[in-house]
Amino acid sequence: MYWQRMRAVIKEELRELKNKSTDTTYETRGMTFKPLYKIAEVCTMFNITKPTIYDWIKHGKLKPIKIRSRVYFLSQDVENLIRYAADENV
Repeated sequence: MYWQRMRAVIKEELRELKNKSTDTTYETRGMTFKPLYKIAEVCTMFNITKPTIYDWIKHGKLKPIKIRSRVYFLSQDVENLIRYAADENV
């Protein structure tokens, strides 16, 4: 029962993400397209916690890009994950 409810909630969240405009822009001075996302931004987009992000990295769902000591994700990888998750759960 618990897992069925969790799946239903995830499906609903993914539908809402899919229905949102794909032309979302984030505030970055001088840019309308953001090529890299920070971990906190991805967490906000998916409404998840950092341990979930690390789990996704471990299982190959997201590929981290390290720049010095910081971790980023390519926007196309994040968009592909959204599309893949939406296709899997619809």
